[in-house]
Amino acid sequence: MKKRSNLRRLLGYAGKYRYLTYASWFLSAVSALIALAPYWYIWRIIREVLAAAPDFSQAQGLVRSGCLAVLFAVLAVLVYIAGLMCSHMGAFRIAANLRFAVLEHIVRLPPGAVEAFGSGKLRKIVNESSAATETYLAHQLPDRAGAVATPCGLLALLLVFDWRLGLLSLAPVLLGFLIMMAMTGARMQEKMKEYQNALDDMSNEAVEYVRGIPVVKTFGQTIFSFKTFKDSIDRYQKWVIAYTKELRAPMMWYTAAINGVFVFLTAGALVLTQNGVTAEFLLNLLFYIIITPIISVTLTKIMFQSENAMIVDDALQRIDSVLNLSPLAEAKASRHPRDGSVELSHISFSYDGVNDVLRDISLTVPAGQTVAFVGPSGGGKTTLANVIARFFDPQGGSVQIGGVDVRDIPKEELMDTVSFMFQNSRLIKASILENVRMGRPEATREEVLAALHSAQCDDLLTKLPNGVDTVVGTKGVYLSGGEQQRIAIARVMLKNAPILILDEATAFADPDNETRVQAAFSRLSQGKTVIMIAHRISTVANVDRIYVIKDGEVAESGTSRELLERGGLFRRMWDNYQTSIQWKVAKEG
Repeated sequence: MKKRSNLRRLLGYAGKYRYLTYASWFLSAVSALIALAPYWYIWRIIREVLAAAPDFSQAQGLVRSGCLAVLFAVLAVLVYIAGLMCSHMGAFRIAANLRFAVLEHIVRLPPGAVEAFGSGKLRKIVNESSAATETYLAHQLPDRAGAVATPCGLLALLLVFDWRLGLLSLAPVLLGFLIMMAMTGARMQEKMKEYQNALDDMSNEAVEYVRGIPVVKTFGQTIFSFKTFKDSIDRYQKWVIAYTKELRAPMMWYTAAINGVFVFLTAGALVLTQNGVTAEFLLNLLFYIIITPIISVTLTKIMFQSENAMIVDDALQRIDSVLNLSPLAEAKASRHPRDGSVELSHISFSYDGVNDVLRDISLTVPAGQTVAFVGPSGGGKTTLANVIARFFDPQGGSVQIGGVDVRDIPKEELMDTVSFMFQNSRLIKASILENVRMGRPEATREEVLAALHSAQCDDLLTKLPNGVDTVVGTKGVYLSGGEQQRIAIARVMLKNAPILILDEATAFADPDNETRVQAAFSRLSQGKTVIMIAHRISTVANVDRIYVIKDGEVAESGTSRELLERGGLFRRMWDNYQTSIQWKVAKEG
């Protein structure tokens, strides 16, 4: 199947606005041709002056020719502005529809895939890649139409007066075009991709660095503590300097070629006037000297249009990298869970299709019980929780909730069945009321306030300027990690799902907030199936069952007492934890 061109793809997002895009090309081409008319009248002015000299009073048509030159110049500008208005209306609609398409696809993607893609990279694709298409459609394509029309009009003008001088004027055009093609070929396309990759890496690492600033400041570190961020900056710097040096010579020759038209005209004039200079030849030479700078401007436009076309091609490839991510398959059968039990049967999962993160895991969580996943970092605990919540589908095995495969539960019902809270629960830029109401959009104000009360948020609402209507985020108030967690708990309480997944949900809470968060969790967990991911062993001592996850497998399982008596990995983790909490800072005598 023949691949659609980038322009055809973009116009597919334009709808009826595509006709405005077509109109912009036509108007830009007409404007370019009209813009050549003033040069004709300038030539007529020079001819009349030379014919009337030295009695310039005989030059009666100067005013008329001058006025017509100004009129056509103004008309060319007005037509060009009309073309830009059409192109911008079409470009804005295409960029908006393209963003809507990407965002609608992102909404259908599994949350785990979005997280793995990287928030900085995803933001750059949604904002900057679509913006690149807007510049291309609003400015570059109309200018390309004008750049095509201009040489056609110039060719007629250059050859109609003196074909010899016309050909000499075209010589640097051919030379500059050949140099430009060498700079903007397939190799340039690959270089543009490397450039965008370097920008993506910096954007992604910058987001992670900003998120980690509290840690960096707390421990008195510098940017060098984020080695990956510094490395991404170093890679970008090295690439840009090397590429700039590589293009230095071709760009110098290109600039010299397109601006060297006067050298060709001067040399040609010396040869052609060996037998004397006629008034007609001098008139034509002056005309060519006046009009040939348009050639360098036109060529430069074409060069930047070629570069921008490569930027757009790379932008669409990056947009495709998002659109090509497979959304979760819709439920083939609409089945409903009978209760809040969870059963994993021979689960295997890999992020890259090569290295298994989970290997043949089978376990059962009865409805209403609280279980915990513990184990060394990187063992697969969070990934296992993501699979249960269907952030990913496993490559092998099945997940059943209430006796029904999660792939047979409608997406909306599954989201109503499972709630999850992670270490970094996020709030959107909105009021606390709206943030909590996300758990159940149809909830009343009284129900939201009741959820906030149950989540131990009364003291928080009292100190905020507008209470529950206080806006958080940019240009609003900022909350601590523990305060954000309590708001997130209220959201989960309002949702009231039968299954709750907690991934070290008190990690960012200070001691005072942690006490309140734990109290809120106690109320939240009543009558629910709870799956905890814990790093602090003390938080799982009283759960119904503990699963020790190591290297993607269930190494041990049982109650805390059974695991301690067994003397395995859990026992060693328990002993290490008890040793760590007994450490004290010695005072100097």
